[in-house]
Amino acid sequence: MKINTSSKKIEKILTRGVEEIIEKESLIKKLKSGKSLRIKHGIDPTGPKIHLGRATQFWKLKTLQELEHKIVLIIGDFTAQIGDASDKQAIRQILSEKEVKENMKDYVKQIGKILDMKKVELHYNGKWLNKLTARDLLNLEMKFTAQQMIHRRNFKERWEQGKAIGIHELNYPILQGYDSVMVKADIETGGSDQLFNLKTGREIQQIFNQKPQDIITTKMLNGLDGRKMSTSWGNVINITDEPNQMYGKIMSMKDELMPEYFELATQISLTETEKIKKELKSKNFNPRDAKAKLAYEIVALYHGKPAAQKAEKEFNRIFKEKELPSEMPSIKITDKNINILDLLVKTKLASSKAEAKRLIEQKGVKIDDEIQEDWRKNILIKSVMIIQVGKRKFVKINQ
Repeated sequence: MKINTSSKKIEKILTRGVEEIIEKESLIKKLKSGKSLRIKHGIDPTGPKIHLGRATQFWKLKTLQELEHKIVLIIGDFTAQIGDASDKQAIRQILSEKEVKENMKDYVKQIGKILDMKKVELHYNGKWLNKLTARDLLNLEMKFTAQQMIHRRNFKERWEQGKAIGIHELNYPILQGYDSVMVKADIETGGSDQLFNLKTGREIQQIFNQKPQDIITTKMLNGLDGRKMSTSWGNVINITDEPNQMYGKIMSMKDELMPEYFELATQISLTETEKIKKELKSKNFNPRDAKAKLAYEIVALYHGKPAAQKAEKEFNRIFKEKELPSEMPSIKITDKNINILDLLVKTKLASSKAEAKRLIEQKGVKIDDEIQEDWRKNILIKSVMIIQVGKRKFVKINQ
Protein backbone atom coordinates (compact mmCIF):
# COMPACT_ATOMS: atom_id res chain seq x y z
CA MET A 1 0.00 0.00 0.00
CA LYS A 2 1.44 3.37 -1.06
CA ILE A 3 2.06 5.80 1.80
CA ASN A 4 0.41 9.19 1.41
CA THR A 5 3.02 11.95 1.90
CA SER A 6 0.77 14.95 1.16
CA SER A 7 2.32 18.03 2.81
CA LYS A 8 -1.14 19.53 3.31
CA LYS A 9 -2.43 16.46 5.17
CA ILE A 10 0.74 16.18 7.26
CA GLU A 11 0.48 19.85 8.23
CA LYS A 12 -3.13 19.34 9.36
CA ILE A 13 -2.16 16.28 11.43
CA LEU A 14 0.62 18.21 13.15
CA THR A 15 -1.50 21.27 13.97
CA ARG A 16 -5.13 20.45 14.72
CA GLY A 17 -5.60 19.69 18.40
CA VAL A 18 -1.84 19.25 18.92
CA GLU A 19 -0.26 20.46 22.16
CA GLU A 20 3.40 19.54 21.62
CA ILE A 21 5.67 17.66 19.22
CA ILE A 22 9.01 16.21 20.27
CA GLU A 23 11.56 16.30 17.44
CA LYS A 24 9.27 17.96 14.86
CA GLU A 25 11.92 17.98 12.11
CA SER A 26 12.53 14.27 12.58
CA LEU A 27 8.79 13.59 12.60
CA ILE A 28 8.14 15.51 9.36
CA LYS A 29 11.07 13.73 7.72
CA LYS A 30 9.62 10.34 8.74
CA LEU A 31 6.13 11.24 7.49
CA LYS A 32 7.52 12.41 4.13
CA SER A 33 9.88 9.42 3.71
CA GLY A 34 7.24 7.21 2.08
CA LYS A 35 7.98 4.44 4.60
CA SER A 36 5.24 2.75 6.60
CA LEU A 37 5.64 3.97 10.19
CA ARG A 38 4.72 2.15 13.37
CA ILE A 39 2.56 4.54 15.39
CA LYS A 40 2.04 3.44 18.96
CA HIS A 41 -0.80 4.40 21.26
CA GLY A 42 -1.49 2.87 24.66
CA ILE A 43 -4.72 2.91 26.63
CA ASP A 44 -5.31 1.51 30.10
CA PRO A 45 -8.80 0.08 30.69
CA THR A 46 -9.26 1.72 34.11
CA GLY A 47 -13.00 2.11 33.36
CA PRO A 48 -15.42 0.32 31.01
CA LYS A 49 -16.22 3.28 28.74
CA ILE A 50 -14.22 5.53 26.45
CA HIS A 51 -15.17 9.20 26.70
CA LEU A 52 -14.75 12.05 24.21
CA GLY A 53 -11.53 13.17 25.92
CA ARG A 54 -9.85 9.87 25.16
CA ALA A 55 -11.49 9.67 21.75
CA THR A 56 -9.64 12.79 20.54
CA GLN A 57 -6.46 10.72 20.40
CA PHE A 58 -8.14 8.01 18.33
CA TRP A 59 -9.28 10.62 15.79
CA LYS A 60 -5.65 11.78 15.56
CA LEU A 61 -4.61 8.16 14.97
CA LYS A 62 -7.30 7.84 12.29
CA THR A 63 -5.73 10.69 10.28
CA LEU A 64 -2.41 8.83 10.43
CA GLN A 65 -4.11 5.55 9.52
CA GLU A 66 -5.60 7.27 6.47
CA LEU A 67 -2.02 8.00 5.31
CA GLU A 68 -1.61 4.17 5.37
CA HIS A 69 0.70 4.02 8.40
CA LYS A 70 0.44 1.10 10.84
CA ILE A 71 -1.41 1.91 14.05
CA VAL A 72 -0.03 -0.19 16.92
CA LEU A 73 -2.58 -0.18 19.71
CA ILE A 74 -1.53 -1.41 23.15
CA ILE A 75 -4.23 -2.16 25.68
CA GLY A 76 -2.60 -1.98 29.10
CA ASP A 77 -4.08 -5.01 30.81
CA PHE A 78 -0.93 -5.06 33.02
CA THR A 79 -0.31 -1.32 33.48
CA ALA A 80 -4.00 -0.68 34.23
CA GLN A 81 -3.56 -2.66 37.43
CA ILE A 82 -0.97 -0.08 38.56
CA GLY A 83 -2.74 2.97 37.15
CA ASP A 84 -1.06 6.00 35.62
CA ALA A 85 -0.36 8.66 38.21
CA SER A 86 0.02 11.50 35.67
CA ASP A 87 -2.97 13.47 36.96
CA LYS A 88 -3.39 12.00 40.43
CA GLN A 89 -2.90 13.87 43.71
CA ALA A 90 -3.05 10.71 45.85
CA ILE A 91 -1.98 7.07 45.54
CA ARG A 92 -4.17 5.38 42.99
CA GLN A 93 -6.02 2.26 44.08
CA ILE A 94 -4.66 -0.83 42.34
CA LEU A 95 -7.24 -2.59 40.16
CA SER A 96 -7.56 -6.36 40.27
CA GLU A 97 -6.97 -8.46 37.16
CA LYS A 98 -10.69 -9.31 37.18
CA GLU A 99 -11.69 -5.61 37.22
CA VAL A 100 -9.35 -4.84 34.32
CA LYS A 101 -10.72 -7.75 32.25
CA GLU A 102 -14.27 -6.57 32.90
CA ASN A 103 -13.37 -3.00 31.89
CA MET A 104 -11.69 -3.96 28.64
CA LYS A 105 -14.46 -6.29 27.47
CA ASP A 106 -15.86 -3.76 24.98
CA TYR A 107 -12.78 -1.58 24.41
CA VAL A 108 -11.93 -2.86 20.93
CA LYS A 109 -15.57 -2.50 19.84
CA GLN A 110 -15.67 1.10 21.11
CA ILE A 111 -12.36 2.02 19.43
CA GLY A 112 -13.76 0.45 16.25
CA LYS A 113 -16.23 3.33 16.08
CA ILE A 114 -13.24 5.46 15.02
CA LEU A 115 -10.37 3.29 13.75
CA ASP A 116 -10.45 0.57 11.09
CA MET A 117 -9.59 -2.27 13.46
CA LYS A 118 -8.84 -4.64 10.57
CA LYS A 119 -5.74 -2.55 9.87
CA VAL A 120 -4.71 -2.12 13.52
CA GLU A 121 -1.95 -4.18 15.14
CA LEU A 122 -3.35 -4.97 18.59
CA HIS A 123 -1.34 -5.97 21.66
CA TYR A 124 -1.96 -6.45 25.39
CA ASN A 125 1.12 -5.43 27.38
CA GLY A 126 0.62 -8.20 29.94
CA LYS A 127 2.03 -10.48 27.22
CA TRP A 128 5.56 -9.14 27.84
CA LEU A 129 5.35 -7.32 31.16
CA ASN A 130 4.21 -10.47 32.98
CA LYS A 131 7.43 -12.12 31.76
CA LEU A 132 9.78 -9.44 33.16
CA THR A 133 12.00 -10.85 35.92
CA ALA A 134 13.11 -8.90 38.98
CA ARG A 135 16.54 -8.61 37.31
CA ASP A 136 14.97 -7.21 34.11
CA LEU A 137 13.08 -4.59 36.09
CA LEU A 138 16.15 -3.64 38.14
CA ASN A 139 18.18 -3.20 34.95
CA LEU A 140 15.56 -0.74 33.67
CA GLU A 141 15.22 1.08 37.00
CA MET A 142 19.01 1.56 37.22
CA LYS A 143 18.85 3.84 34.17
CA PHE A 144 16.70 6.39 36.04
CA THR A 145 16.94 8.31 39.30
CA ALA A 146 14.35 8.97 41.98
CA GLN A 147 14.90 12.70 41.35
CA GLN A 148 13.88 12.28 37.70
CA MET A 149 10.63 10.60 38.65
CA ILE A 150 9.76 12.88 41.56
CA HIS A 151 10.52 15.94 39.44
CA ARG A 152 7.37 15.39 37.38
CA ARG A 153 4.76 17.97 38.35
CA ASN A 154 2.17 15.97 40.29
CA PHE A 155 4.79 13.91 42.18
CA LYS A 156 6.65 17.11 43.05
CA GLU A 157 3.44 18.64 44.41
CA ARG A 158 2.65 15.53 46.45
CA TRP A 159 6.21 15.43 47.81
CA GLU A 160 6.06 19.07 48.87
CA GLN A 161 2.66 18.55 50.52
CA GLY A 162 3.87 15.47 52.40
CA LYS A 163 1.48 13.18 50.51
CA ALA A 164 2.41 9.54 49.91
CA ILE A 165 3.94 8.40 46.60
CA GLY A 166 3.83 4.67 45.92
CA ILE A 167 6.97 2.92 44.62
CA HIS A 168 4.73 1.14 42.08
CA GLU A 169 3.68 4.57 40.74
CA LEU A 170 7.31 5.45 40.03
CA ASN A 171 7.61 2.31 37.91
CA TYR A 172 4.65 3.14 35.69
CA PRO A 173 6.52 5.37 33.15
CA ILE A 174 9.27 2.76 32.87
CA LEU A 175 6.81 -0.03 32.10
CA GLN A 176 4.91 2.12 29.58
CA GLY A 177 8.22 3.08 28.01
CA TYR A 178 9.21 -0.59 27.71
CA ASP A 179 6.09 -1.11 25.57
CA SER A 180 7.71 1.16 22.94
CA VAL A 181 10.72 -1.15 22.80
CA MET A 182 8.58 -4.25 22.39
CA VAL A 183 6.63 -2.85 19.43
CA LYS A 184 9.56 -0.87 17.91
CA ALA A 185 7.55 2.37 17.80
CA ASP A 186 8.54 5.12 15.36
CA ILE A 187 5.98 7.57 16.77
CA GLU A 188 3.87 7.61 19.92
CA THR A 189 0.73 9.67 20.51
CA GLY A 190 -0.94 10.58 23.79
CA GLY A 191 -2.64 13.34 25.75
CA SER A 192 -0.53 16.27 26.97
CA ASP A 193 -0.65 14.77 30.49
CA GLN A 194 1.29 11.77 29.13
CA LEU A 195 4.38 13.68 28.00
CA PHE A 196 6.64 12.45 30.83
CA ASN A 197 5.73 8.82 30.11
CA LEU A 198 6.23 9.20 26.36
CA LYS A 199 9.66 10.82 26.82
CA THR A 200 10.63 7.96 29.13
CA GLY A 201 9.82 5.63 26.22
CA ARG A 202 12.36 7.50 24.06
CA GLU A 203 15.07 6.99 26.69
CA ILE A 204 14.36 3.28 27.11
CA GLN A 205 14.39 2.70 23.34
CA GLN A 206 17.91 4.15 23.20
CA ILE A 207 19.00 1.79 26.00
CA PHE A 208 17.95 -1.07 23.67
CA ASN A 209 19.74 0.53 20.69
CA GLN A 210 16.50 1.57 18.99
CA LYS A 211 15.95 4.96 17.37
CA PRO A 212 13.89 7.10 19.76
CA GLN A 213 10.24 7.53 18.89
CA ASP A 214 8.97 10.98 17.98
CA ILE A 215 6.04 12.23 20.06
CA ILE A 216 2.72 13.91 19.31
CA THR A 217 0.70 15.05 22.32
CA THR A 218 -2.86 16.29 21.94
CA LYS A 219 -4.68 18.99 23.87
CA MET A 220 -6.83 17.86 26.79
CA LEU A 221 -10.60 18.14 26.36
CA ASN A 222 -12.31 19.57 29.42
CA GLY A 223 -15.42 18.01 30.95
CA LEU A 224 -18.89 19.55 30.81
CA ASP A 225 -18.21 21.65 33.91
CA GLY A 226 -14.84 22.99 32.75
CA ARG A 227 -12.73 20.63 34.86
CA LYS A 228 -10.70 17.76 33.39
CA MET A 229 -13.01 15.15 31.90
CA SER A 230 -13.30 12.43 34.55
CA THR A 231 -15.82 9.66 35.15
CA SER A 232 -15.48 10.15 38.91
CA TRP A 233 -16.64 13.77 38.54
CA GLY A 234 -19.60 12.82 36.35
CA ASN A 235 -18.66 15.42 33.72
CA VAL A 236 -18.01 13.03 30.82
CA ILE A 237 -19.64 12.29 27.49
CA ASN A 238 -19.03 8.64 26.63
CA ILE A 239 -18.87 7.61 22.98
CA THR A 240 -21.39 4.86 23.80
CA ASP A 241 -23.95 7.28 25.30
CA GLU A 242 -27.24 6.88 23.45
CA PRO A 243 -27.99 9.76 21.00
CA ASN A 244 -30.58 11.64 23.09
CA GLN A 245 -28.37 11.48 26.17
CA MET A 246 -25.28 12.60 24.24
CA TYR A 247 -27.14 15.48 22.59
CA GLY A 248 -28.61 16.62 25.91
CA LYS A 249 -25.25 16.53 27.70
CA ILE A 250 -23.63 18.70 25.03
CA MET A 251 -26.49 21.22 25.19
CA SER A 252 -25.91 21.48 28.97
CA MET A 253 -22.22 22.39 28.74
CA LYS A 254 -20.76 25.80 29.52
CA ASP A 255 -20.76 28.15 26.51
CA GLU A 256 -17.05 28.94 26.85
CA LEU A 257 -16.15 25.28 26.23
CA MET A 258 -17.61 25.22 22.72
CA PRO A 259 -14.48 26.36 20.79
CA GLU A 260 -12.33 23.51 22.14
CA TYR A 261 -15.10 20.97 21.51
CA PHE A 262 -15.46 22.10 17.88
CA GLU A 263 -11.70 21.71 17.40
CA LEU A 264 -11.10 18.49 19.34
CA ALA A 265 -14.38 16.57 19.29
CA THR A 266 -15.71 17.18 15.75
CA GLN A 267 -14.44 16.73 12.22
CA ILE A 268 -15.63 20.18 11.09
CA SER A 269 -12.92 21.96 9.06
CA LEU A 270 -10.62 24.33 10.91
CA THR A 271 -11.82 27.16 8.65
CA GLU A 272 -15.41 26.61 9.77
CA THR A 273 -14.28 26.17 13.38
CA GLU A 274 -12.52 29.55 13.30
CA LYS A 275 -15.64 31.13 11.80
CA ILE A 276 -17.77 29.75 14.65
CA LYS A 277 -15.24 31.02 17.22
CA LYS A 278 -15.57 34.54 15.77
CA GLU A 279 -19.38 34.31 15.71
CA LEU A 280 -19.42 33.31 19.39
CA LYS A 281 -17.72 36.60 20.26
CA SER A 282 -20.44 38.59 18.48
CA LYS A 283 -23.24 40.01 20.65
CA ASN A 284 -25.77 39.35 17.88
CA PHE A 285 -25.01 35.62 17.73
CA ASN A 286 -27.03 33.18 19.83
CA PRO A 287 -24.61 30.65 21.41
CA ARG A 288 -27.46 28.14 21.58
CA ASP A 289 -27.37 27.85 17.77
CA ALA A 290 -23.66 26.98 17.84
CA LYS A 291 -24.24 24.48 20.65
CA ALA A 292 -27.03 22.80 18.69
CA LYS A 293 -24.67 22.45 15.71
CA LEU A 294 -21.96 21.05 18.00
CA ALA A 295 -24.37 18.52 19.53
CA TYR A 296 -25.57 17.44 16.08
CA GLU A 297 -22.03 17.00 14.72
CA ILE A 298 -20.83 14.92 17.69
CA VAL A 299 -23.90 12.66 17.76
CA ALA A 300 -23.61 12.16 13.98
CA LEU A 301 -19.95 11.09 14.37
CA TYR A 302 -20.80 8.20 16.67
CA HIS A 303 -24.39 7.32 15.75
CA GLY A 304 -24.94 8.63 12.21
CA LYS A 305 -26.90 11.59 10.80
CA PRO A 306 -30.41 10.06 11.11
CA ALA A 307 -29.85 9.49 14.86
CA ALA A 308 -28.49 13.03 15.23
CA GLN A 309 -31.56 14.48 13.49
CA LYS A 310 -33.87 12.45 15.71
CA ALA A 311 -32.00 13.52 18.88
CA GLU A 312 -32.21 17.17 17.80
CA LYS A 313 -35.99 16.93 17.26
CA GLU A 314 -36.47 15.16 20.60
CA PHE A 315 -34.42 17.78 22.45
CA ASN A 316 -36.39 20.65 20.88
CA ARG A 317 -39.67 18.91 21.65
CA ILE A 318 -38.80 18.64 25.36
CA PHE A 319 -36.97 21.91 25.95
CA LYS A 320 -38.45 24.30 23.41
CA GLU A 321 -42.00 23.03 23.29
CA LYS A 322 -41.98 21.84 26.93
CA GLU A 323 -43.38 18.43 26.00
CA LEU A 324 -42.54 15.08 27.56
CA PRO A 325 -40.05 12.73 25.87
CA SER A 326 -41.60 10.39 23.30
CA GLU A 327 -39.88 7.49 25.09
CA MET A 328 -39.00 7.14 28.77
CA PRO A 329 -38.36 4.28 31.22
CA SER A 330 -41.49 2.86 32.81
CA ILE A 331 -41.29 1.44 36.35
CA LYS A 332 -43.94 -0.39 38.35
CA ILE A 333 -44.22 0.66 42.02
CA THR A 334 -46.34 -1.57 44.25
CA ASP A 335 -46.21 0.72 47.30
CA LYS A 336 -49.26 2.94 47.70
CA ASN A 337 -47.39 5.42 49.85
CA ILE A 338 -43.61 5.92 49.79
CA ASN A 339 -41.08 8.45 51.06
CA ILE A 340 -39.82 10.64 48.22
CA LEU A 341 -36.16 9.75 48.92
CA ASP A 342 -36.94 6.04 48.67
CA LEU A 343 -38.92 6.67 45.48
CA LEU A 344 -36.01 8.44 43.78
CA VAL A 345 -33.58 5.67 44.74
CA LYS A 346 -36.04 2.93 43.72
CA THR A 347 -36.52 4.51 40.29
CA LYS A 348 -32.72 4.93 39.96
CA LEU A 349 -33.09 8.68 39.50
CA ALA A 350 -30.72 9.03 42.45
CA SER A 351 -27.93 6.68 43.50
CA SER A 352 -28.52 7.24 47.23
CA LYS A 353 -30.84 8.96 49.69
CA ALA A 354 -28.16 11.60 50.24
CA GLU A 355 -28.10 12.41 46.52
CA ALA A 356 -31.93 12.39 46.41
CA LYS A 357 -32.05 14.86 49.31
CA ARG A 358 -29.52 17.13 47.57
CA LEU A 359 -31.55 17.08 44.33
CA ILE A 360 -34.73 18.08 46.19
CA GLU A 361 -32.96 20.86 48.08
CA GLN A 362 -31.68 22.18 44.73
CA LYS A 363 -35.27 22.10 43.39
CA GLY A 364 -34.23 19.63 40.74
CA VAL A 365 -37.11 17.16 41.22
CA LYS A 366 -40.58 17.40 39.69
CA ILE A 367 -43.52 15.03 40.06
CA ASP A 368 -46.25 15.58 37.48
CA ASP A 369 -44.61 18.94 36.67
CA GLU A 370 -44.73 20.12 40.30
CA ILE A 371 -41.41 21.04 41.96
CA GLN A 372 -40.74 19.03 45.12
CA GLU A 373 -39.23 20.97 48.03
CA ASP A 374 -39.75 18.72 51.08
CA TRP A 375 -37.51 15.64 51.24
CA ARG A 376 -39.40 14.32 54.28
CA LYS A 377 -42.76 13.99 52.52
CA ASN A 378 -44.43 10.77 51.47
CA ILE A 379 -45.75 10.40 47.93
CA LEU A 380 -49.14 8.86 47.23
CA ILE A 381 -48.62 6.67 44.18
CA LYS A 382 -51.22 7.16 41.46
CA SER A 383 -51.88 4.84 38.52
CA VAL A 384 -49.65 6.96 36.24
CA MET A 385 -47.09 9.56 37.36
CA ILE A 386 -44.15 11.30 35.69
CA ILE A 387 -41.02 12.02 37.73
CA GLN A 388 -38.42 14.39 36.32
CA VAL A 389 -34.93 14.98 37.71
CA GLY A 390 -32.96 17.84 36.23
CA LYS A 391 -33.60 18.64 32.62
CA ARG A 392 -33.00 15.26 31.02
CA LYS A 393 -34.07 12.42 33.34
CA PHE A 394 -37.67 11.21 33.14
CA VAL A 395 -39.40 8.12 34.54
CA LYS A 396 -43.02 7.03 34.19
CA ILE A 397 -44.47 5.35 37.29
CA ASN A 398 -47.14 2.68 36.91
CA GLN A 399 -48.93 1.05 39.82
